[in-house]
Order: sequence, then structure tokens, then C-alpha cells
Amino acid sequence: MQHYPDYTCERLHHLVQKIRETIYPETKPIDDMLVAGPVDRISYQEAQKLTDFRPARLGDQFGPLWATYWFQLKTVVPAEWKGRRVDLLWGTHSEATLWIDGQSIQGLNNEPTHHDQSARCDATLTACATGGETLNFQIEMACNRNFGAGGNSAYGFKNVSPYLLDRAEIALFDEKAWELYFDFLILQGLEAEHSKGMDKTWGGMLLSELNRFANTYDPDDRATWDAASAILKALYQNHNGSATHELSAIGHAHIDTAWLWPLAETERKCERTFSTVTTYMDSYPEFKFACSQAQQYEWIKQRNPALYERIREKVRNGQFIPVGGTWVEPDCNIPSGESLSRQFLLGQRFFMNEFGIRHEEFWNPDVFGYNGQIPQICRLSGIRRFLTQKLSWNRFNKPRHHTFTWEGIDGSEVFTHFPSLDTYTAMVTVADLRETVRNYKDHDRSRHSLMLFGYGDGGGGPTKRMIETLRRAKDLEGLPRTTIRSCDEFFSLLEADCTDRIRHIGEIYFEFHRGCYTTQAHTKRGNRKCEFLLHNAEFLAALAMSNTRACNKSGCQYPAAELEELWKILLVNQFHDILPGSSIGLVYEDAERHYAEIENRARALINSSIGALGLVSNSATSPDDSVVINTIGFPRAEVAETPKGEIVFIETPSYGYGQIIEAPDMVSASTTRTGSVILENSHLRAEMSKGGSLVSLTAKECNRETMAAPGNQILIYADTPNACDAWDVDPFHMEQESACPPAFSCSIIEQSPLRAAISYERKIGLKSGMRQIVRLDAASRRLEFHTEVDWHEDHKMLKAAFPVNVRAMNATYEMQFGCIERPTHFNTTYDLARYEVPGHKWADISEHGFGVALLSESKYGYSTFCNTMRLSLLRSPKHPDPQADMGEHSFAYAIMPHAGTWQQAGIVAESFRFNVPVLFARADSSVTRPASFVSVDDPNLVLDTIKKAEDSNALVLRLYECHGARGTAHLKCGLPYKHACFCNILEEVLSEAVVRDGMIRIPYTPFKIISLILRNN
Repeated sequence: MQHYPDYTCERLHHLVQKIRETIYPETKPIDDMLVAGPVDRISYQEAQKLTDFRPARLGDQFGPLWATYWFQLKTVVPAEWKGRRVDLLWGTHSEATLWIDGQSIQGLNNEPTHHDQSARCDATLTACATGGETLNFQIEMACNRNFGAGGNSAYGFKNVSPYLLDRAEIALFDEKAWELYFDFLILQGLEAEHSKGMDKTWGGMLLSELNRFANTYDPDDRATWDAASAILKALYQNHNGSATHELSAIGHAHIDTAWLWPLAETERKCERTFSTVTTYMDSYPEFKFACSQAQQYEWIKQRNPALYERIREKVRNGQFIPVGGTWVEPDCNIPSGESLSRQFLLGQRFFMNEFGIRHEEFWNPDVFGYNGQIPQICRLSGIRRFLTQKLSWNRFNKPRHHTFTWEGIDGSEVFTHFPSLDTYTAMVTVADLRETVRNYKDHDRSRHSLMLFGYGDGGGGPTKRMIETLRRAKDLEGLPRTTIRSCDEFFSLLEADCTDRIRHIGEIYFEFHRGCYTTQAHTKRGNRKCEFLLHNAEFLAALAMSNTRACNKSGCQYPAAELEELWKILLVNQFHDILPGSSIGLVYEDAERHYAEIENRARALINSSIGALGLVSNSATSPDDSVVINTIGFPRAEVAETPKGEIVFIETPSYGYGQIIEAPDMVSASTTRTGSVILENSHLRAEMSKGGSLVSLTAKECNRETMAAPGNQILIYADTPNACDAWDVDPFHMEQESACPPAFSCSIIEQSPLRAAISYERKIGLKSGMRQIVRLDAASRRLEFHTEVDWHEDHKMLKAAFPVNVRAMNATYEMQFGCIERPTHFNTTYDLARYEVPGHKWADISEHGFGVALLSESKYGYSTFCNTMRLSLLRSPKHPDPQADMGEHSFAYAIMPHAGTWQQAGIVAESFRFNVPVLFARADSSVTRPASFVSVDDPNLVLDTIKKAEDSNALVLRLYECHGARGTAHLKCGLPYKHACFCNILEEVLSEAVVRDGMIRIPYTPFKIISLILRNN
């Protein structure tokens, strides 16, 4: 009899659920349920000491958000279930962990999706019941969901059901029903794809045979199951031809180290996820799971040693695959170059020490763009491959390839792959498998792609349904030939297959999430300040350690363990949902505490090292006994403020001791008849209006007027992105610009030979205010704007704008260990996409003979259109943190006109001076000054970092070429050493360095990162 295709398809769709219902033919309520709580996130051992247990019943509701409850459960297995598998069926609309005999067995999360209506609400209690035995187990319930308080609709929250106990049963598992269900599910899903380009012959055969299965199978008559199963098994014998797409699949969970939940909850997310996947590995020997982020492994090592040993076992047998090589998956726009280097240094060392693994891939799938030095940092960290996928979200210009070579600004290369499903949380449906092939953009040069599967962001990882699907999709006609492989296995196949590779050069700019350069200003400022504090602490500790006299006197020891601990705290907060400003308020409360801890402990280390050098820190300022300590690689001659608030003029060499001297210049302040104030020194003449705008700025060295129109315009914008509130600044914000009212108060508050300053007060927005001190120092080439804002706006953005008297097609922005040029026009969609861009300590726009730089000590968002330079100061999104950026802020920026190019003007050096104040100490009689301990004779090279080597008392020096030049420099080191070698970021020797006449010869090429090890033995 003829069947009707439309009705048959609908019939097959409904049959899936009928078969599924046979998997658990019998269930039984749990006999005894007790619950204790709410409690904090206590350990399993602490939970065993709880005494206030009370009966729990179906329908009980739990809370509040972030609370924890511990259940003690006891039930008797029916005698007739002897010899059968018994599962737990559990539902609380929350995340939970199943504990049996003190072991974390599996995570539970029953937030159903349209892909998987059960999600993960089941767990095996016993694989073979004896019948009549009593099962005892515990459940740790967290009053939060996979996405924190709710879902991630538009990266905010949505209304969800309460934390409700609505299922608590044990169930008899029917293995035959399980096999039938998955055999049918995949084939039915494949048949449903027949309208999307599947071979008509195969599609017709599927429909016919599945209809025959439906006519044969009776869920209530097991006698029909074998014949029905045979129909399905025969269909699985239809394989692909020799030329087909090869899909590698690997389980993943992408656990955000913090996001819609605090760091403490992430530790439990890791525990739940890793417990689940290691349990699944026992049942599915082919299952492999990739996990990055050394910090998450360290958390498990500390809080659940038994689970960590299970992970180590699964690593040894090749199922649990550590990947990535970094401490966390870091943001790649805001951390400094040294911070990113430490991500790899500490990450690779952890994986080597714990698992004997040296990673070759940088695994960072969810990050909001990549600076152009990432390839070089990777290669110097032993990494030659790169995986990400977030760029598939690009608004204007989608990536043209999924497989290509990425070349950094220095010429370093990494082999790059974007998973072609454009997600790192594939659900492994038939539609996913087919879309992976349809969407792949490099069929003409490669047959291989990778799929990362499993619940992610909030963790969870793969489900049994996903693994069962992959078992059946191995080589089924109509699907890609699919194999679960490790990351290394996949990349090896791809490298051999894809030899004609497209090349992408420079930064990989993400055309989304541009607000992340600005949101959560306190966190970004804390990051910048802590980076430099750790930089200073390391240099001074290394100096104290290397100073033979001091070490003999005080037994000076380098505080390696403490510095590593502080670096780890900083690196965690550089995670790509913390530092960018896209997390909930609890995360930023943690960050504020962390930065305060780093600051306090780093300052204590600095003071200790200064003491070990025979100095007294934070002391007198008399020129007779004061030592000025310069912790950067540039000489300085500038006005400085002592710890007691006195203004002095100092002179210091690179990385050395300097002194207070008499100033070679004076500054003046005068008022004009119109109320403007003139600030003037030997380099600059600035005219500030009484309203706070920069009317004129003359660079005396070339007699050029800097301003094309009044500068220091304080502009406010409507900031209402279509989605992703904390993340995005949409282009239409530029159409909703308005100037804040002029200052209502203007007064000269400082007028001395060394410093002149004007104070302004003004209203900004509807509810906010600003106090700004504009100052010019003697001999300074920059005009500074020290700003305090009490910010209480909603969905507004604040910027400072400077229209400058320069015409250029590109502006230059500092990035990690280098710089990048970006257009000042919107000629193409690629240009238009860069209407807001990341930068570090400076941005510059120059024409032949003249240019202007903006310097910043804590801001990262810039935009330059035509001749107007803008610095983004504050935002006020409401999701996911309604209090983001509300309150008081303190920051500074400066404008610096210059003759010639920015390279000739020394903008890089000036930005360091603006960001890093000198330190003051009092000397004893034996200290010789001034003295430079380390210096480089070439302005193209920045001596960025001085630290102790990780595994010896050698010194490590990190330099980079900052101007795009090549040549040979010479480094002079006054600290004791006998041998000098070039090394990589992992501090492995690459080659010997040539040392002549006490100078180390350093050849360099554009934007090259150079590390040296100086040994004293």
C-alpha cells in the first residue's frame, strides 16, 4: 500500500518520543530524602559535618540565588530489578553534583533545550543491581543555572522557573530501548534533512525504510523490536563514497572562568563537568574531551584531589585532552604584551609539570578579537597552531575562510582553524553535522574540519545523546565521515591535507563587542596599575637579588612564589569575560578585592627590595640624601611628586638610580582678558577657555598650532546597543553625540616654577559631574588632564575629543609589544567596522613633519575619524551588571604634539613615563648615584621586563622592537653576569648572544620580541 510522505514524516517525528519513553519502563520514588541548607559553597568534607537536615519533598522550592543545599538520599532497589542497571532521575531546575561514597560522580542540570529535552537529569547509580539493596548517595544543589541566575537572552537575564524539586526517582534502564531510540533518532533526523540538498535516492530510501520500521515496531510488544531493529541496522550499512568531508569531533565544555556567575561558582562548574566527562569515559572508550585553562585544573587539584587523579588517569589514556597552553582563556585586546606572555609561560609550565604535555595549539574560541602579536607570542611559547570561532559573528565582514595561515606583525605564523559550524557548543544533531559541511569555506583546499560539541559557557559538556549520535554518524551516507579525535590528531590531518593556504596578516579585529574596551572602568584601571606594580616588584627584587653587597648583608631572596601567586591572580582577572567588563557585579567585587591584594602585597615587596638595596623607601626628598628610582627602560628628566606631596625635578637613567636636580625650565600661568588661561613652558603654549576646552596648543619646536578646533571636548552619547548591552557599542551611537555644558567653575589652583594647574568643574549628563585639573609641568612636552567623574548615567557613553590640525589616512595605536595603523576614514566596510578600536597607552595621528599623540594611563577605547581623535572614558550599560561603572572614577589622559614622526618624537617612551611614576628613597652613605643598571643604546628597542628566571637565579630580560625598524642594538647591564643567551618566552635557550666590551649585541627586526637570559655561572 502506498504511504503519504508528509504524513509519514510527521509520524516519524512523533515516534521518536514514543521510543524514548520506553528507556525507563519502571520508576520508583526515592524512599528517604533529607536536605540541609542554605549554606555557602562548602566542601564535601564540610558538608559531612552538617546536622540540620530536614525532610525534603517534591514541590519544595529553594533559594536564594547562589545558595547551596545538600541532600542525603536513601532508597531500596526493587528485588525484581536484580541484574539490571538502575539510574537516578533528578530535577531541581538548577545545577547539582551527584556524590557517591565521597566521590563526585556527575553533574546534574535539567534545563531542557529543544535539542535535548532531558538535558542531563539522569545518572547511573549502579550498573548491575543485586536487588533489594539500599542505595545511599548525596546531591549538592546550587541555586543557579548553567547561565547563572537565568538564561543568556541578549546576554542578560530572562524569567525562569524557581529552583524547585520536581523529580526524585530511581529508574530501571532498558538497554535495548536505548539502542533502538538512538538508532532511530539519527536516521529520522537525517530523513528530515531531505529537503536540504540530500541525494534523492538515499532520501527516498530512508523515508520508505523508516516507514516500514514504524509499521513493524510496537513500543508495547518487545517481540517486534528485533525485526524493527534489523531494519535500522541495515540502513546504517549505507556508507559515504571515497571523496567526502572528514569531520573530527571532540567533546568540550568551554567553562567561562567567570561570567554570569562568580569565580567561586566556576570552581564547582569545573567539578560538575569534569566529574561527568570522566564518568562517561568509562562507558565510552572512544570519547575524548578537550579542556583548556590551567587555572581550572589547579582549582580541581586543590578542592577535589580524587577527581584530579581521575583526570590524570584519563589524560594518560588519551581521553581527557588538555589544550591551549594558557593560564586562562585571556582577552587579547587589553592585557599587556608581558601579561599575555605570562599566560603562556605559566600555562605551559603547569601542563608540563602536571601532565608532561607541551601544547602546540592556542585554544581561545570565545575571545573578542586578537592583536597582531599573538602569532609571535605563540611561537615563542612553543605553539604553532591556533583555534577560535567568535569571528563568525562579525557584523560587516564575515571571515572568508575557516582554515588559513595567520601572520603576525613581525612575520611569525600560526596555522589557524575556525570550526565551520561557527560554534564551540555543537549539540551534535543531524542538522549540525550537515551544516558543518555546508558552511565550510575551504572545500577547494581542504576536506577536514573540527566540531567542538557539548554544553558550554556555563560548562556541562557533552551528553550521552551526543556521544551516541557520533557513534552512529561515523560513516553514514548523507553525513560527513565523522571521528572523535584529539586536537593534535585533527591539526595533523589538516596540516597534511591543506597545503595551499590563504594568509591573513596583522590583527584579527572582531566586528562586535567594541564596548568591551571601556566597560567596567575600575577593573581596567586596576589591571593597568597592577601590571606595572608587578613589573616594578620583579625588577627591584631581581636588582636586590643580583646586588652582591645587599645579598651578603641581608640574605636577600627573590620572592618567586609570592610573585607567581600575584601574577596568577592578575591573569585570572584577564579572562575574556572579566577584564572586558561583560560579567555580573559579583565578579567585579571579586576583581576589586584581587587588585587591592595585588597592590598591597606588591608594594610590600617593592619596599622590601628597596630596603635590601640599602635604601629607605618613601622617605625624605632632600637632594642631599634622596635617591630617585626609575623602573622603566627610558631615561627621565621631569617633574615628579614625592610621597609627601612635594613637587621636585628629577633626572634618572634607564632602570636605575637618579636624583633631584634644579629644573632647566619654568612653567607659567596667566589669565587673558576673555577669561582664558595660558599655560606655557619651553615646549608648549596652551590656551584653555574658562569653559574647559583647549582653544590652542602651540608646539614651539616647530611653531605649529595643534588644534583645528577647540579640543578636550567632553562628549556624551546615547549608548543603546541592539543587543549585548555591556559588550556592544553600535555605530549609530555616533549619530547621537552631544557636547556636555562648559565648566561652571574655573580657577588656577597651582602656579609654581615647576607646575601650573587649572581646576574645572562641570556637569555631565543628567546626574553626573566632573572635576578636571589641567596641568603643565616644567620641561614637559605633554599637556595633562587629570579627571574625576561621579558617574550616574543610564545607557550613555562619555568621550573626550581633540580635533587636531593634521591630515592623515591612518592613525597609529599602541598594542601589545608594538603598534598598528588603522584608517581614519570609512571608505570600505572593513574601514567602517573599525569605528571604535582598542589601544593601549597611546594613539597618534601624523602627517609629514608633524603629529599629535593622545596618552592614557587606564583607557583602552579609541576612535579617530578624519582629524578628530577620541578617547572613550566611561559607559553605563545595565546588563548583566546594573551598577556597571556607577560611582566615582579617577583617570588621566594627555595630549602631546610633536615634530616629525611619532617614532622620532619618542611617543613610546613618553607613554611609559606618563604611566609609571618614579619611586623615592633615602640613601645611606654607600650608595653611588646616579647609576643605570640596565640600558639599551637604541630607541627602537624597549627594555620591557627584568625578572628572575623561573628555574634558576639567572636574570631574564624581555625587549621588543617598537617602531617597525631593523638594526643592531647594544645592551649594557651593570648587574653581575658571565653568559648571555637568547631564549624564548618559556626561557629555553635559543642561541648564544655576542658580548663585547661589556655590551650584549642584539640584532632586531620589525616588532621582534627578544628575551635574554643572563647567567652568573
